[in-house]
Amino acid sequence: MTERREALNASGTNVVPGAYRGVAVASVGCELDEASLRRHFLGLEAYRRTRFIVVRNGAETALVAVQKASWDPLFSPITALRLLVDASECVYLEEPDVDTSIPGALARAARTHAPGKRGVVVQGRYSHVSFIIDPAPLRVTVREVVPPYPPKLLDQAQHVLDVAEHLPPIELVPDAVELDQLARSRTSANYLLPCRGGGVSIQGATTDYLDERPDRREWTLVGCERSQQIHEWFYGERAEQVDICPRKRVGGTGAVLAKCCLLETDLEVDDDRVIVPWGATLSQVSEALTILTREWEPMWAPA
Repeated sequence: MTERREALNASGTNVVPGAYRGVAVASVGCELDEASLRRHFLGLEAYRRTRFIVVRNGAETALVAVQKASWDPLFSPITALRLLVDASECVYLEEPDVDTSIPGALARAARTHAPGKRGVVVQGRYSHVSFIIDPAPLRVTVREVVPPYPPKLLDQAQHVLDVAEHLPPIELVPDAVELDQLARSRTSANYLLPCRGGGVSIQGATTDYLDERPDRREWTLVGCERSQQIHEWFYGERAEQVDICPRKRVGGTGAVLAKCCLLETDLEVDDDRVIVPWGATLSQVSEALTILTREWEPMWAPA
């Protein structure tokens, strides 16, 4: 009974089915209004897993939810039907590269290829068919410093979303600041960067790298608190500093994903932000996005 109610009562934004195997596709010769579809479908048998039907008449497509007399037999008569999206607001896309089991992938396809449509049906990878209704991805700002390119945390988060069946549609909003731009906020003849690996040098100034433990000179450290601690260990004192920590960056509203060098194994939740370690794993990034989802989209669940 719970599964039955959820299908008929599917509503809100980012509505996606819990599994594409619960979505059937049917071609009909009738009009795609609710009354006509009820006359067509009520009493017909449907497979036990079928909860939604993508109904097609020529180039037109509509989305309906159904309930059946029983969910136990292999097939059971349809006893109720609700029109979720009519043909004027629905579109059918053939996008073979889209994994239709991923809510975020459905949302990207909808916003890219069918902006303004309430219901977007996607025939995607493996020819599997699924849909999204009223796509409205959660915007998550990812705070980073670059290089490297692409920004690592942003790239990791996108990798997670590319395979995340458990997360709602999420749009990543990059907030990346260039290291050399940060350095120039404090004029110096000599700059000390955390490592050479980023490939950054400051034009018109001497650039040294802390991981090479160069001879001490009067420089400005362009780094985070951990770099400052390493500097103090190496040279017995703290340096003039431009702090690059993404966690300390202010401004903007909404969900934020950032990283901090002082975290080594655990995540931290700080108001509307989740902070991961500087060398976060994909599983930690996935956990962080899950926490943000619980905070910002607590009622979201596949239909």
